[in-house]
Amino acid sequence: MLDRICEGARRMGIALPEGAAEKMARFHELLMRANAQFNLTRVPDDPEEAVCRNFLDSLSPLAQEGLIQGRTLLDLGSGAGFPGVPLAIARPDLRVTLMDSLGKRVGFLNDAIRELQIDARAVHLRAEEAARLPEWREQFDVVTARAVAALPTLTELALPFVRVGGRVVAYKGPAAAEELEQARAALHQLGGQAGQILPAPIPGREEWEHCLVTLEKRRSTPRRFPRKPGEAGRRPILDE
Repeated sequence: MLDRICEGARRMGIALPEGAAEKMARFHELLMRANAQFNLTRVPDDPEEAVCRNFLDSLSPLAQEGLIQGRTLLDLGSGAGFPGVPLAIARPDLRVTLMDSLGKRVGFLNDAIRELQIDARAVHLRAEEAARLPEWREQFDVVTARAVAALPTLTELALPFVRVGGRVVAYKGPAAAEELEQARAALHQLGGQAGQILPAPIPGREEWEHCLVTLEKRRSTPRRFPRKPGEAGRRPILDE
């Protein structure tokens, strides 16, 4: 697994700090052990698939120069820690917060963070509630989200956490352009602007249609957003 992580990162043009691949491999071990007890996520049985799907995919923003800027990163709906944990390992200069609404996942993540000795924390919060608190609202340079929601919904969940001048980096698939077009009304109302759709090929898995979508924060989000829990998913902002 170490060789696969190192070789994959090298082919993506990502320079990993010393010991990073070892920490990622150890995180995989911890996740498999916890998953057998708590069923946190689907862990691929094939080590190569686990490296590609969980680690190299998580690291893909680092293949784009300047995409992850600033010092603070929030991984929204972090689940079992992807992409937040690999990003924290690969970028020790970042202060990474992993936010999830499931307590057992957050407990596992904090245990893993302590063992791996990385600059990160996991918090048990719902995005719609946390984003209304001053200590969370517009406090992050970058917000990442993987497999959280379609872009019209994700815009409302993520943009309130981003400081003006920061961005959301969303991990998406082949429907990215369609989702981004549908999110334009939400972006306008929430102080955002459509950024780029960037290809994110994974070595050895070129058939996967992965990409990264950026949403830029241009002005403060109105205080009425986000709406109450579940509302962004049930009634996404699709019209001006």
